[in-house]
Amino acid sequence: MKRFIFWMLLPTFSIVAVLTYYPTIKGVFLAFEDYTVFNFQNIQFVGWQNFENIFMDPNFFIALWNTVWWIAFSVALQFVLGFALALLMKEPFKGRGIYAGIVFYPWALSGFALGILWSWLLNGQFGLINDILIKLHLIQHGINFLSNPFYAFISVIAVNVWYGVPFFAIMILAALQSIPNSLYEAAEIDGAGAISKFFNVTLPYIKPTVVSTLLLRVIWVMNFPDIIYGMTRGGPAGATNILATYMINIVYYETDYSKASAVGLIIVSVLMIYALIYLKFTSTYELGEI
Repeated sequence: MKRFIFWMLLPTFSIVAVLTYYPTIKGVFLAFEDYTVFNFQNIQFVGWQNFENIFMDPNFFIALWNTVWWIAFSVALQFVLGFALALLMKEPFKGRGIYAGIVFYPWALSGFALGILWSWLLNGQFGLINDILIKLHLIQHGINFLSNPFYAFISVIAVNVWYGVPFFAIMILAALQSIPNSLYEAAEIDGAGAISKFFNVTLPYIKPTVVSTLLLRVIWVMNFPDIIYGMTRGGPAGATNILATYMINIVYYETDYSKASAVGLIIVSVLMIYALIYLKFTSTYELGEI
């Protein structure tokens, strides 16, 4: 029986090893080598040189700082709006299915394609957003949303929030619908109002879902360059670069695969430290099992 299970699992394990573990191990070695498109026949071990080059690059620290704000604003707003949306959709109402389909539709689309779409909508000369604002007499001239560093960063965060709200809404809505009505009935018998039921029944019950969803979403957003790359490619002048787009730009514009691998290793290290701290914190304060 054990031999049968081994042979049945072997194809799956082989595919995962070839497609996941091998590229990961290869990427770690690549980060310590000198491998560019002009040097692929004379690859040498260079130790920490790629990391030193990264830490001497001011664009890296801009991307690192942008990544912090990118995650903080995106996840916080996605969570609050997604939670509110889930609460609104918890109770049945006429047309809820159609409304849910419209709201959740962005989640089914490609992030990169949405980025390109929004780059057109926010175009300073012929974009639809500017056209609407001018017709509403809110502005007199078109705003170059993606050419101005401040507007560009706000724009990519706004689109990412719009894109990510359905994720939180779906997860939290599923958790809300699993709460037994008997808990609310017992709370009403004890004289609890709406606010009391929310903090004493709803939040404690869905806490594990909230904790695990936030953990996953932070990791996801940090590794999500699609929208930024579709809208600005990290510009203007690196104003919207996060670590993920910074790494992609190194590959495309510097063709330095080793340096890009070093950035990838830094991203993985940061995420591992974050996950360990997060899990330790939630375990210490019993905020939920993941």
